[in-house]
Amino acid sequence: MSETALGTILTAMVTPFGADASVDESAFTALQHHVVEQGSDGVVVCATTGEAPTLSNEEHLRLIELACAERPPGSTVIASTGSNNTRQACAMTERATELGADAVLSVNPYYNRPNRRGLLRHYSEISRATDRPVVLYNVPKRTGYDLTNEMLAELAQIERVDYVKQANNANLAPVDGLGVYAGNDDVFAATLDMGGCGGILVASHLVGPWMRRMVEEPARRGELDETLRPLYAALAATTNPIPVKAALNLLGHPVGRPRLPLVEADVEETAQVRAALTGLGLLDG
Repeated sequence: MSETALGTILTAMVTPFGADASVDESAFTALQHHVVEQGSDGVVVCATTGEAPTLSNEEHLRLIELACAERPPGSTVIASTGSNNTRQACAMTERATELGADAVLSVNPYYNRPNRRGLLRHYSEISRATDRPVVLYNVPKRTGYDLTNEMLAELAQIERVDYVKQANNANLAPVDGLGVYAGNDDVFAATLDMGGCGGILVASHLVGPWMRRMVEEPARRGELDETLRPLYAALAATTNPIPVKAALNLLGHPVGRPRLPLVEADVEETAQVRAALTGLGLLDG
């Protein structure tokens, strides 16, 4: 395990689907073991990359249960249980805790966009639904609402609100009372450099050993980060997780296509992903 309780490299896992768009549990377990073998300290399940908005509650909780039951020794499981409905978020948080998750990831409420007092109440209720750490998830690109660093520091005063996945690069900075995880691959190196906890990452599905070296070889961190920049760009060419699913399928990990309303990568997007993988020697040219 890393020095950070939850781990330094946490892979935000995709959810594999079969040809009929049902959850492929065997592929999910195989992928969980693969990413840990390749350098991840743990996984985040049923979050953005896992296409949580398209999962039923039953599918969502079953994947958390499966991840906890099949976790490789020494690895962690962080369950995404956030919602813009506080009652739903609390119910999912409570159940994920019962299933054995090491922590929960909770996105800032989207669409209804509560004010400061509402946010404090929302996260206070969630913290009471678990005895595990709560990881805040600030992703204004998807929620339409930015948790400022000032607001994050205020939320950190709530018991068990211990970390933030910072997916707004403009806000990347230390926050009083919170451990900071990079929410985007392209600021993983910067997060490590500033003394953050690590990253909740997508590229670690594919280049876990490179990212492990970024942790263990700080003198080479900048060089490794620069090497991975084309892959980061390819994985951001269209909506996540479309590109990473294309990459995993190309590398022989059967994860299927995304569920609608997301669609599989088109020819141009697939070519960009293929070129990035080829450039790293992961595919033959």
